Amino acid sequence: MRIVVTNCNTTQAMTEEIVRGARDAAAPGTTITGLTPAWGPESAEGWLDSYLSAAAVLDTLRGTLRAEQEPYDAVVMAGFGEHGREGARELLDVPVVDITEAAAHLACLLGRRYGVVTTLDRARGQIEDSLHAAGVAQNCAAVIGTGLGVLDLGDSEATVRAFLAAAERARDAGAEVLVLGCAGMTGLQEKVGAALDMPVVDGVAAAVKLAESLVGLGLTTSRAGGYAKPLPKTRTWAPPSE
Repeated sequence: MRIVVTNCNTTQAMTEEIVRGARDAAAPGTTITGLTPAWGPESAEGWLDSYLSAAAVLDTLRGTLRAEQEPYDAVVMAGFGEHGREGARELLDVPVVDITEAAAHLACLLGRRYGVVTTLDRARGQIEDSLHAAGVAQNCAAVIGTGLGVLDLGDSEATVRAFLAAAERARDAGAEVLVLGCAGMTGLQEKVGAALDMPVVDGVAAAVKLAESLVGLGLTTSRAGGYAKPLPKTRTWAPPSE
């Protein structure tokens, strides 16, 4: 089985970290390939970045995957709360699993209410909207920011401290399960889960396991309604070459 994991930003080091987390979660025999958009924001933090990232990711999926010589079985979109998943489902003929949706669905199996611990507070609105669109917002007790930017997550000690402080606020709000609210936090669950004495769901790992399950069951995106294939028409994906 081959799963393609696409980063939502242009930072190659983050793609590599996400791929490491995805490979740790994948079953034997599953191959993980990472994609980094050729253009877009270096980190997605806000509405402008999110919409720009969505266009860049769709462009990357359209171009790169069509050029691939080997078939792929599923796509994981590794941007927490970022836009584009619905467009990718229209575009691609394989299952598309978004880490936000995957983490929330698994969290709902582990407790009555979950909390999301993310980066900056400015990301909260996008995450809340994404959870609402996925139908799991009613189970979310809180979305809490750590005050760290996406590119600050490389400092593991500072990230753990900030996460634990934010996690206490989420627990006080009624969360029984926590979700890592950024793909750049992949792997953090191992460091904070024991300290918190509660389940911590990593969206990248959750998405990989759900993608494997969908492929194993022979399931893919429905074309019966909202995710019907795009209408045939002229679409200009980039300015004409000079």
